[in-house]
Amino acid sequence: MTLEDMRIFVTIVNTGSFTAAAERLMLSKQFVSRRMATLESRLSARLLVRNTRNLSVTDVGHVFFQHASRILDEVRQAEEAISLRQSRLVGNFKISLPHTFGLRHVASLISAFQQQNPDITLQIETNDRFVDLIGEGFDMALRIGVLADSSLIARQLGTLPMVICASPSYLQQYGTPTDPSMLAEHRCLLYGREGQQGWTLQVDGAARLYPVSGPVLSNNGEVIREAAEAGLGLALLPRFIMEQGIAAGRLMPVLSSVTPPGLSLNALYPQHRQHSPVIRALLNYIIEHLAIKTLADLT
Repeated sequence: MTLEDMRIFVTIVNTGSFTAAAERLMLSKQFVSRRMATLESRLSARLLVRNTRNLSVTDVGHVFFQHASRILDEVRQAEEAISLRQSRLVGNFKISLPHTFGLRHVASLISAFQQQNPDITLQIETNDRFVDLIGEGFDMALRIGVLADSSLIARQLGTLPMVICASPSYLQQYGTPTDPSMLAEHRCLLYGREGQQGWTLQVDGAARLYPVSGPVLSNNGEVIREAAEAGLGLALLPRFIMEQGIAAGRLMPVLSSVTPPGLSLNALYPQHRQHSPVIRALLNYIIEHLAIKTLADLT
């Protein structure tokens, strides 16, 4: 059970319907329904009774409403008291980072941010899966690539350029493609969900999808990079993953005349956290320093 679940339930009771609650909270009706089903399952109790015309609150629901309303009010008062009494940022903060990009470019920034704000306790997790921010208690996540539809707030931080590379040994054995149409004849290493659908490339100012296939599929860019360096095929990856291999001569860019669309870097956070001073301060810090140290260097 989370504060978000309590907030959704209290809003449903106050507004009289799931639809009105979803609109007030700027969430989808499906998300509100799913969270209420989870809450009732967790409590092993029926809180609301719905039919096509009416919504009513059970006796147990009335009891829970009273307690939840009091808890939410006390949390709100505690936050206001802290903000009024202290000019510094305080509290616990849990953030999820994409594994490779997070380790190389973001973790050090977050550590520096914590040093400037020592009353914040940070929990940093690095992984490439799409975490359930609300269900797993995350305050924020950074994610690369196409976002799934959700009730989360998304703020774009920048665009990471892409590059197609292969090892010198692979190019010597299979030849160097000089046109995107030749990709169908090559062994291509597939990165993430987008890679399974094909590679989208900018050709003559228009985006075109080219079908590709190959011996390796992974949601981790480092796995694909290592496979490319081992000579297993062509790889289309963010340049920040490839840059060390290119500089060392282990990888060679190909098809440089076509520009793969960059991957969007986004910060995601729940609706109820949009006014968090920690999120606001941390995002501003990341944007300021990441733009100088990372995005500008990778274009």
